[in-house]
Amino acid sequence: MDYKKAGVDIEAGYKSVELMKEHIKATMRPEVLGGIGGFSGVFSMEKIKGMEKPTLVSGTDGVGTKLKLAFLMDKHDTIGIDCVAMCVNDIACAGGEPLFFLDYIACGKNEPEKIAAIVKGVAEGCVQSGAALIGGETAEHPGLMPEDEYDLAGFAVGLVDEKDLITGADLKAGDVLIGIASSGVHSNGFSLVRKVFEMTRESLDTYYGELGRTLGETLLEPTRIYVKALKSVKDAGVRIKACSHITGGGFYENVPRMLPDNIHAVIKKDSYEVPAVFKLLQRKGSIDEHMMYNTYNMGIGMVVAVSPSDADKAMEAIKAAGESCYIVGETKQGEKGVTLC
Repeated sequence: MDYKKAGVDIEAGYKSVELMKEHIKATMRPEVLGGIGGFSGVFSMEKIKGMEKPTLVSGTDGVGTKLKLAFLMDKHDTIGIDCVAMCVNDIACAGGEPLFFLDYIACGKNEPEKIAAIVKGVAEGCVQSGAALIGGETAEHPGLMPEDEYDLAGFAVGLVDEKDLITGADLKAGDVLIGIASSGVHSNGFSLVRKVFEMTRESLDTYYGELGRTLGETLLEPTRIYVKALKSVKDAGVRIKACSHITGGGFYENVPRMLPDNIHAVIKKDSYEVPAVFKLLQRKGSIDEHMMYNTYNMGIGMVVAVSPSDADKAMEAIKAAGESCYIVGETKQGEKGVTLC
């Protein structure tokens, strides 16, 4: 008896690391010290010297049951982008710059090519956000997980000068709410998606004219990463007063998180075109509209609040970063919360 016969292939682990090295290399920043393969990732904090009160911002998350679609479609090279996005978008919400990222992959059986494809997506997410992929772990769990399945989670650390933290504390009535477009369902609400649509390869390969591609391609579209868009706004000299990443819980849970106790947000549902995938999902599942906005991003992945005088400049900066955006509402005096009308 040996470890391989017990279900853990150490050699496969070595091969996975070799295959992923080329992807990891693309994420490197000058602050990264040492290479891949050490017992820890090492990152220089030299950058903090230029800050008055350097502050660390962290985020951790996973991809959730969207992974089921990756299994069914046998497509694993974009799901890592989702994992990075869920972490770094939260860091950007606080005004932070993501510095580095670590991933954790738990699998039933280590298939080196599949693991390398997953890490390729993680590395792409890191490139999009400017974070370095400085470490990770692939854990083989025979007997605990099916051989053809895996779970993926990650952890990111960012940096911000305390004076640049986005807290929502200085929000006031009349501030403008700008919505930055999502790329689709992102990484939330897939337990409901999987109840509405039959989860078979045939179903996912079905082409829908209203979507312009197959259902599977639409649903597996990676989560947008908004780090560069928010940095573009800051570089344009605009102060983002508050920011909300529209994830699980949709508008009703996430928008209030960026508000102080005396401010209410009003969002106009007709201020932008809701993407076709949400209309299809609502129709096929006979889902109540309130539930849709309480579960999904409905086409808006991030909401930022700025002064009315800064709205045009902020939108120009967001568009210059390659994102689409809309003025979706405003704030008013009142009880903390959000109204969609």
